[in-house]
Amino acid sequence: QVQLVESGGGLVQVGGSLRLSCAASGRTWSSYSMGWFRQAPGKEREFVAAIRWSVGTTYYADSVKGRFTISRDIAKNMVDLQMNSLKPEDTAVYYCAANTRYSSANFYYSSNAYDYWGQGTQATISS
Repeated sequence: QVQLVESGGGLVQVGGSLRLSCAASGRTWSSYSMGWFRQAPGKEREFVAAIRWSVGTTYYADSVKGRFTISRDIAKNMVDLQMNSLKPEDTAVYYCAANTRYSSANFYYSSNAYDYWGQGTQATISS
């Protein structure tokens, strides 16, 4: 079992920054990857970024590449998402997720690969 708790969402203006954090507890050592997903009203949940837990390799959606940075602190069992140059279309509930089943990075982009999820944190970007 892995428990995940997100924090750091809020309201920010276009062009601003937010830093989301995900505190993990439980069997975090069993995770192959940690990911961030988001879901806007009326839309499907979509992949944002992922990090291979053991070595820190990162993966990004094209829509956030160059603006968002995912990082992890193994000692603290934390995964952060630094979001810069925010746009109105980044408005969504952001979810942290843990994947304990699939080692291949081919799976990291799919929400189906993740078996543990946090409760989500709202990020709202105003124009």
